Amino acid sequence: MKIVVIGAGMGGMMSAARLAKAGHQVSLYEASDRVGGKLHTEWIGKVAFDTGPSLLTLPAVYKDFFARTGKHLGLLCEIQTVDPSFDYHFADGTSVKFANLSRYHTLNNLRAVYGEPVARQWDQLMRRAENMWDVSREPFIENELRSPFSLLKRFSLIRDLKIIAPWKTLRDIATQELSDQHLRYILDRYATYSGSDPRRAPAVLSTIAYVEESFGAWHIKGGLGTLATLVHERAEKVGVTFHLNSPVASINVKKGKAKGITLDSGEVIEADAVIANADASLIYNVLIKGKIRKIKKVRKNIAKADPSLAGFSLLLGMRKDGSEPLNHHTVLFPKDYDAEFDAIFTHKQPVAEPTIYICAPRDESMSKDELLEGWFVLVNAPAHGQESFDWSSAEFARNYANTIIDQIEARGIPVRSRLESMTIRTPADLESAVRAPGGSIYGTSSNGARAAFMRAKNRSPIKALYCVGGSAHPGGGLPLVGLSAEMVANAIGSAQSGQPLKSH
Repeated sequence: MKIVVIGAGMGGMMSAARLAKAGHQVSLYEASDRVGGKLHTEWIGKVAFDTGPSLLTLPAVYKDFFARTGKHLGLLCEIQTVDPSFDYHFADGTSVKFANLSRYHTLNNLRAVYGEPVARQWDQLMRRAENMWDVSREPFIENELRSPFSLLKRFSLIRDLKIIAPWKTLRDIATQELSDQHLRYILDRYATYSGSDPRRAPAVLSTIAYVEESFGAWHIKGGLGTLATLVHERAEKVGVTFHLNSPVASINVKKGKAKGITLDSGEVIEADAVIANADASLIYNVLIKGKIRKIKKVRKNIAKADPSLAGFSLLLGMRKDGSEPLNHHTVLFPKDYDAEFDAIFTHKQPVAEPTIYICAPRDESMSKDELLEGWFVLVNAPAHGQESFDWSSAEFARNYANTIIDQIEARGIPVRSRLESMTIRTPADLESAVRAPGGSIYGTSSNGARAAFMRAKNRSPIKALYCVGGSAHPGGGLPLVGLSAEMVANAIGSAQSGQPLKSH
């Protein structure tokens, strides 16, 4: 088959490579001058920053991709453990570290700071999350989702539905299982992994905590962007042809079937199948022109869905001062977490006192000066746009950046005395860089029980058009995007031969 892929994000490149390895003719068209989409390690001066994903979970997804396309990931890069996986600090002055790959050590840390009952609460929650993972992994995470009914058929017993509890939110689970406010804040944060509000996001997102604990939090030496470079190289090795600086104007549809694409230059590329690695709203509202009855419902679902969280970030070049360095991931929780979600999802305003996430990798290869290190500081933010908040004011961005630094310093972490350089990135910048509408990191949020079913399906209602990446099933984040690519490649393989795609 002749297959065209739109977008060189991780989902686009990985599906392209799997299909090329299976013998198809695959061409990929990317609007920008680089690959990787949101996954990017960026050098500013002498320091590198992971400006997108900052840790790798479920590395088996990527090990499988490389093995099936002809290489072993461990031979191509150095995968390093991140321990502790997270260092959580609270407004009451307490802090606790979550150990990597060890519930035993995490529970001991909780016990030492907050007492035995709190440690027991987290253990019970993780046991419940493990049950949720066991039930949801195969039917939902690792396979295409066609409809709610197709999912229900895969659950073997009523017991499974009780475990998943689709009628409950993440906050419901926190209220039911956790009396300690520190643990509730930690659990709430897992909603933000899909850009969502814990008061509306499904309880099953608690499985992310279990997955992190059980499969580990990992860093790739040189920055997570190294993974994008390696996937790109692998895709080229197996025959994918890349066309950078080649924005796509439209997906060409004839008689309900995708026939190829038209570039901004006017060139028409014909194809037997089209894979779109772009935000679903761009695919269905911009790239597909006109009124097409088959996608009317999809467009309605996109219009109803809440945009995911966006992010306001600071890339700080920091002078080392001889003090103990920050852990790889530090999270500073505010006094009132709900105020953050109210500001973003209800008032669509920047958060006055947000949760502050600091990524400070202890990776010497990410600095060309042994006296400098890079901190990537991220706070949740409303999307950019007329119906949300206008992030185009450079003056506002500078003032807001200073309030974030003030709040970091108020928590006992010196910044200004060590600051060598500062680069500010707003949701408007992300929208411009990777064509993410409003700078929403995950496309649409998981707010609401039906959100998963409103997400773009891997097989579009338009024949021979497939959707891959963070805004498609099963969702955002490196592992899910990798699984999305596998689903799309298998869908095309089965559509052609009646059997899932086999790479060898």
